[in-house]
Amino acid sequence: MKFLFSKRSFTFFIILFLFSVAFDSKAQGVSKTTVKRSTQIDFIENSWSEALKQAAAQHKYIFVDAYATWCGPCKMLKATTFKNNKVAAFYNSNFVNVAIDMEKGQGPALAAQWGLRAYPTMIIFDAKGKPVLGTVGFIGADDLVKFGVKALNK
Repeated sequence: MKFLFSKRSFTFFIILFLFSVAFDSKAQGVSKTTVKRSTQIDFIENSWSEALKQAAAQHKYIFVDAYATWCGPCKMLKATTFKNNKVAAFYNSNFVNVAIDMEKGQGPALAAQWGLRAYPTMIIFDAKGKPVLGTVGFIGADDLVKFGVKALNK
């Protein structure tokens, strides 16, 4: 197989590309204080108490992703729906988001308290921890946004 570029040419183009990226970010005034827009839902991991604290301080509802590590649909949510830009923007601006492994730490006690029987279960709570709306199973991006809107309108 014959290559279009020699190793030397390829190395030159890689170095040129890296310099152009570095120069472009400096020219645009990118700094460490630049606000980064998340491309996925930003979750608090495994801390219901922290979610309650933040929800009270921010006057927001809480979105809970109740999952198990062995759960296939839970993994699909994390790989697709939760990484959708529209979903991320909506949930990050309207909710305090918490993902809880229901088989570790606070998880088993919360699963019993909330009566969970299947995963993934997604529940929206008010800022005081009272359930507003829930759903079980995999859900696509558009339906997850509709779910959030429905909860906010209750």
